Amino acid sequence: MPGRIDYYDDPNAPAANSMVPSVNVVIENDAGEILLIERSDNGNWALPGGAIDLGESMSQAGVRETKEETGIDCEIIDVLGIYTDPKHIILYTSDGEARQEFSILLRARATGGQPTPSNESTQVHWVAREDLPELQMHRSMRQRIKQYLDPGTPLYFD
Repeated sequence: MPGRIDYYDDPNAPAANSMVPSVNVVIENDAGEILLIERSDNGNWALPGGAIDLGESMSQAGVRETKEETGIDCEIIDVLGIYTDPKHIILYTSDGEARQEFSILLRARATGGQPTPSNESTQVHWVAREDLPELQMHRSMRQRIKQYLDPGTPLYFD
């Protein structure tokens, strides 16, 4: 599986050579747990998500990526934030793509399915809030989850 390396404000990061609109989806179950995947490309825990394909809306991408990575069906409820920080560079080791972050954080509601790993996720779990700090996770993903967990936080732009 190709690797992914996330850099943040790192002088050793490669220069960005692409920007691809993508989504991350936060879903909370009735027990207050958040749906997370363990990424197969770097071992970090993350919200499900990925690139928006041509001919696809951000909501369609969120539904598709969530199903592909987690086995969970969902419907998108709203937008929580837009993340475009040029200090966050994502290097894909398979082809040398160095992508500047461009991610739209969506909130969704689960409508069916069972947590099931995929080729992009080695584990899929509903994670209790108190267990979040113990998971290996990139700072940008923690920021997205914090955005969701802080009630009354306005739409995030960066």
